[in-house]
Amino acid sequence: MASKQDKKIDKTEERIVAVEEAFSKTEQFIEKYQQIILIVIGVLVVIVLGYFGFKRFYLAPKEKDAQSQMFMAEKYFEQDSLKKALNGDGQYLGFLAISDEFGMTKSANLSHYYAGICYLKLGQFDKALEQLNKFSAKDQLVGPMAKGAMGDANMELKQVQKAADLYMDAAEMKKNEFTTPLFLMKSAMAYEELGNYEKAVTIYKRIKSDYPRSYEGREIDKYVSYAEGMIKK
Repeated sequence: MASKQDKKIDKTEERIVAVEEAFSKTEQFIEKYQQIILIVIGVLVVIVLGYFGFKRFYLAPKEKDAQSQMFMAEKYFEQDSLKKALNGDGQYLGFLAISDEFGMTKSANLSHYYAGICYLKLGQFDKALEQLNKFSAKDQLVGPMAKGAMGDANMELKQVQKAADLYMDAAEMKKNEFTTPLFLMKSAMAYEELGNYEKAVTIYKRIKSDYPRSYEGREIDKYVSYAEGMIKK
């Protein structure tokens, strides 16, 4: 009868054989498809090098040019010279031209946001939505502000339910003590406009419980009382 030690040795030998077979199969596979594997590796190397080369030698200089143009557009924006901010002054480009001419840059993307806000302030709400829809934001503050601005444009266009949804999206995007209670408040007020006071109360109470120290939270009790009073009517 075989001892336990002998059985352990047998199992160890079986594992070694299995590993050797696996290595052998791998070697055979590599030998068979060596040319294809080398081509794939070569293509991947070219793609990686091309990507970093594109960023360094094309996109980075383009970004620098866009920023130099955008400086003046931002200045006009701060001065409320909105048409110059949008269209430029003859020497410097406006946000519209920057977004077109510097396509893949961060400045071009941000120009869509600025252009959307300019159109919103000018009362051109459809154009505001067109620009804001083109804006892609990862920033914790600008992202929610852009989505909230879309809510404002829809409110002006009497698309109240859509505005309420957009405000809620803005509130949930990057939760913080500033934009979240602000857009929760706007969403609740949009629901009041729709006559849905129950939904408004739910949102107001969320502000009270989750953001009591915010500007909206300090004033929230009167909004809760009003909406609850409307429910009882």
